[in-house]
Parts: sequence; structure tokens; C-alpha cells
Amino acid sequence: MGAQRWLDLGVFNLQPSEFAKATLALVLAKLLGDSRRQILSNNELFTAIVLTVIPVLLVVRQPDLGTAVTLLPILIVVTFAAGLPVKYLGALALMGTLAAPFAWQFGLKDYQKERIETFLDPEQDPRGAGYQQIQARITVGSGGVYGKGFRQGTQGQLRFLPVAHNDFIFSVLAEEQGFVGVLVVLGLYLFVIMRSLAAAKLAKDRLGAYLVLGVLSTFTFQVIYNITMSAGLAPVKGLTLPLMSYGGSSMIATLAGFGLILNVRMRRFTN
Repeated sequence: MGAQRWLDLGVFNLQPSEFAKATLALVLAKLLGDSRRQILSNNELFTAIVLTVIPVLLVVRQPDLGTAVTLLPILIVVTFAAGLPVKYLGALALMGTLAAPFAWQFGLKDYQKERIETFLDPEQDPRGAGYQQIQARITVGSGGVYGKGFRQGTQGQLRFLPVAHNDFIFSVLAEEQGFVGVLVVLGLYLFVIMRSLAAAKLAKDRLGAYLVLGVLSTFTFQVIYNITMSAGLAPVKGLTLPLMSYGGSSMIATLAGFGLILNVRMRRFTN
């Protein structure tokens, strides 16, 4: 829709922001993993913030606020694991609350404000800005307990639901496989998350543990946000559901991140 998020390499299009997630996790893990401090120093925190803000601003400039937001959990989780005092997180939450009115007035674009307003009341523009939110809820609810069957869903197959192959793939799953299918997929995501946490616990050094937590934080954030968005519990954003949504860059970047996690787990046996 006018955003410049991909590089045309001739044979395929590449979305660099997807690979920024694992890259940022690597950079922050290296920065903070080499420190022997139990509590994060102010200099380390400042450096970590600067290293995060640079890619965030570049991605926001595209504009792609959704992907830019997925980089923030990496900073929060890795710095917290490295010894960030809880009072800093409280101060950050307070600053965010106080800055919200100014961000609404001066920071958000008109279409971003419209998304938030239609999330609160999608019926105010049912054929326009609220259409996606309404159709997503209808799609999820129409699946019932056991679903309508693979490729038998009317909402997704007849394209009443926009971007069904990407942003709202979870709604299609709920329609075709029902509540039972949703529970199975949620169980699989939980299994992946728990196994990744186990890898962080088994890591032989802090660098490996921080790397696993950084990769896992952005993955978990995307899963939770996409699912809540599909259920109408969060504003609509262009965030893919990892390992399910259409998109080559997203799939390769996600698998590369889990490759790093598996590497950390494997190297727990090395000297």
C-alpha cells in the first residue's frame, strides 16, 4: 500500500526487517553476555537502547510500525535477563503512559489512529476501516468446535476476510479446524516456546542464554499479538503469524532464529 519494505533482487523480494530480529538478538547478546556484572550498568543499558533504536527507526521510516514494535521485546527481555532493575521497567511503563497522549497527537499517522479507533468500535465504519476486524471475528466464530474442514471455510475461501493468507491466517485456521484445531496449534506453539526456554537454561554461558531469550521474545510476541488480533482483542497490525503466514522472508528468518537456538543447545556439550 505504498510502503517500501522489500528489496527487489530480481529472482525474489527480500524483507530485511525480518532478519533484523535475529541480528539484534545476536548484537545484544554479545554486548551484554560478555559482561561479568550481576546488575546492568547505565552505560551498557544506554548502548543497548541505541543499538535497538537504530533499526527501529529505519523500519518505522518504511513505514512498518508493526515489525518495528517486534524489536522492542528483544531489548526488554535481554536487558532484564542481564540484570536490569525492575524499577527501570516500572519507570519505562510510567513514561509510556504519560507519553501516550503526545504520541497520539503528534506521533501516530491518521491511518494508525483509525485502526485504534475501529478496534474500540469497529461498527462505526463496518464497510471501511472496521471491515477487517468484523470479518476476522465472524471467521473465528463460524468454525465452532470442530470446524468446517480443510479449505471448506466460506469466509476465507470466498475472500470475505482480507489478507487471509497472511495477517489473518489464524482466523482461517479457526474456521476450518474449529476450537479443537486451535487448541492443537496453541499447544504446538507452547511446546516450541518451552523447549526454547529449556535451551536457554541449558546454555553454557550467558551469551547463549541471552541469544535464545532474544530470539524467543520476538517470536512469542508475534504469536500472541497475531492470535489476539485475529480474535478481535488487539488493533489490526501487519504482523505475520510465525511458521504459518505466507511470506518467504518471514519463514526463513524465523527458521534461522531457531537454528541459532538449536546451535546454543548443541554447544552445551563443548568445552
